[in-house]
Amino acid sequence: MSIEQLMWVEKYRPKRLDDVVNQKEIVEGIKRILASPAGMPNMLFAGPAGVGKTTVALCIAREVLGEYWRDYTLELNASDERGINMVREKVKMFTRYTSIGISIPFKIVVLDEADEMTSEAQTALRRIMEDSATTSRFILICNYISQIIEPIQSRCVIFRFKSLARDDVVNHLANICKLEGVRYEDKALDMIYEFTSGDLRHAINILQAASSHGIVNDASVRSALGISYKAKVGEVIRLALEGNFNDARLRMLELTRVHGLSERDFIKFAGEEIMKQSSKNIELLKVLAEYDYRLVVGAHPDIQLAALLAELARVGRSSSSSSKIDR
Repeated sequence: MSIEQLMWVEKYRPKRLDDVVNQKEIVEGIKRILASPAGMPNMLFAGPAGVGKTTVALCIAREVLGEYWRDYTLELNASDERGINMVREKVKMFTRYTSIGISIPFKIVVLDEADEMTSEAQTALRRIMEDSATTSRFILICNYISQIIEPIQSRCVIFRFKSLARDDVVNHLANICKLEGVRYEDKALDMIYEFTSGDLRHAINILQAASSHGIVNDASVRSALGISYKAKVGEVIRLALEGNFNDARLRMLELTRVHGLSERDFIKFAGEEIMKQSSKNIELLKVLAEYDYRLVVGAHPDIQLAALLAELARVGRSSSSSSKIDR
């Protein structure tokens, strides 16, 4: 059985632009561009996680390249290899002109999480985009467009994706349940949406985990959420704020080293947990922003995340002491 059959997020990934959930304005704009495929520009997709950026990029590859799309599309995740060697060894080699002897207008490079690339790698990529303009097109995908250097932005048509609305996500989850023959309760699907905040990919993964209980209801969703990365990061942050630095650090290292959670995802989920704090959240967000910046400029991830937890523990102890004095 293939991964597409095992993982619902792949099994139900749209294959055509018309099947993409919401993002109607973006889809219509891309359709107008693809009316003349040979004139397709480089594109930059920006927006939150799980809203269809990669899906739309792959739909474009299918539309433009037809049956040859797998052979002439290079899909890379820049968070795995973010340095200049990835650009030189993989992207440059792929985009070199070869006489392919079939009727396709160009090759396509889909570079996911491009905002994870170093500035040196982005500069090298810009040169390759210029040199391979006759043979290749690039679709860059990012969460934070501010992390993409301006020379690349200026060479792309930019599409800004938005978070998906509750009805779009819940209706899509309900349709998957019907196709899979899984019983579900409406309030359980609402609970998944509340937890994932419009991230459809994350929502489908939680739905599949909850369905293993035989029915998607309040109890099965809570069980599925208990094993999610977001919930585990939330637990780490709460431990730090309670002053349990050592326990928080050990659980953080387990998530990043054993389970492979990226440092940027850890920061993102930590931010969502911090926003739930009723007090001190302004100070906590300032702390988080500082360590997010340090990771972006290339500081050692383990050291910086440990320092982040130590700082949160300090703020948590300070808040606790102030409460005792007030009493």
